[in-house]
Amino acid sequence: MAVLATAVEDYVKVIHGYTEWQPHRITTTVLAARLGLANSSVTEMVKKLVAQGLVSHEPYGAIELTAEGTALALRMVRRHRLIETWLVERLGYRWDEVHDEAEVLEHAVSDRLLDALDAELGHPARDPHGDPIPARDGSVVRPDARLLADIPEGTPARVARISDRDSSLLRHLEAEGVALDSALVLMQRSTEGAVILLAGRRVPLSSEALASIWVVVD
Repeated sequence: MAVLATAVEDYVKVIHGYTEWQPHRITTTVLAARLGLANSSVTEMVKKLVAQGLVSHEPYGAIELTAEGTALALRMVRRHRLIETWLVERLGYRWDEVHDEAEVLEHAVSDRLLDALDAELGHPARDPHGDPIPARDGSVVRPDARLLADIPEGTPARVARISDRDSSLLRHLEAEGVALDSALVLMQRSTEGAVILLAGRRVPLSSEALASIWVVVD
């Protein structure tokens, strides 16, 4: 039962994460790819999630969290992001190292320990990558951010979030000085990416980087 409960928590968290920063709902094929599982296994698990009232899903359609599923997902997101923040701020982990550790620990910590971590960290509003940390009541304050790839040339902006899906990209961006709250200007686009002005330097970014950085326009 513990294994099933962990799997349920992982599924709803991934479903929530897919739709958190873009409007498209997730399909079983995309969910299988995100989880690294066979489509048939994911299809069977989605049926169980429907039976538990955590998701709604019509055959060949997209998957959507119910209110109960969203509440569970936000509890897991809160756990994951608080643990990532704790690992970086108190244990000296780099921001590209924390995801896998948090994936394990999020299922093990008690609510009491999590609340203690939250208080000890000063109730942080975001994790090391800029993702908002839900409050204990499930409320979330998300910045009005958009992809760097979508802003016009010459637009001053500030980095609000960087996707943690690619650890090598995180290391590259850190080496270039791109971090949360960095002030930048998108200078010039190309087919390969763009050049930004960052701290007086012209920094080339790949199209993958542009699609992984969210900014708030100044």
